[in-house]
Amino acid sequence: MPSAAERTRTLVQSTCSAVLLVTGLEPAHPWQAVPESRRVGPEGDLFLEFPADSPVVRAATHAQDDELTAVLEITDVAPVSVPHRIRGRARVSGWLTSVPGMAEPGRMILRLETAEAYVDDLWGAGGVEPEELRDAAADPLAVHEAELLQHLHAAHGEQVQTLCTLLGERVGAQGNVVPVALDRFGLRVRCTGAECFDARFDFPEPVRDVAELRHAMHTLFEAAAR
Repeated sequence: MPSAAERTRTLVQSTCSAVLLVTGLEPAHPWQAVPESRRVGPEGDLFLEFPADSPVVRAATHAQDDELTAVLEITDVAPVSVPHRIRGRARVSGWLTSVPGMAEPGRMILRLETAEAYVDDLWGAGGVEPEELRDAAADPLAVHEAELLQHLHAAHGEQVQTLCTLLGERVGAQGNVVPVALDRFGLRVRCTGAECFDARFDFPEPVRDVAELRHAMHTLFEAAAR
């Protein structure tokens, strides 16, 4: 399974919704605290892009040294319609400073020096040290996951449904089966019926790209069809 650090970094670099909470600052509008882009630097710090006139930019610009603390909160929502749609949350806290000259005119990059991170998702909950976040790699399928899950649900719904044959004695408890998460290690589906539960189908070996994923999915569907 992916480590807590890998899952956190995947969420940071994904398109999941995120908001930056700055100590002592309450923006007039919630969207003013939403970064337009975010990435992880080589030292594990987060670089967040905001409009130059954003309240969080003003706060970081006027802060002395590293005295301004902030928390980036990320919410991961399944890209397909399922019960209990929130798949996870992550928090990265640290010290906020502005980094002039790294963005286009009218934009500003803020640096969140990571102090600690925490993730609570479908895999479980766990803390992440700054060094762990720095050294972790995002899941290679993360940038395609939403599109892939939506495609599986819309175009291969019947094949996804056949995966229930691999559930053994629980097959009678399922109703509708929806793909809810996808990573290099396997596919997670959510079965809804008399009870709602998740089932995980691991690939024979981790995949590195969409081409390898396609082969792994064919193998999985073939096993379910036997």
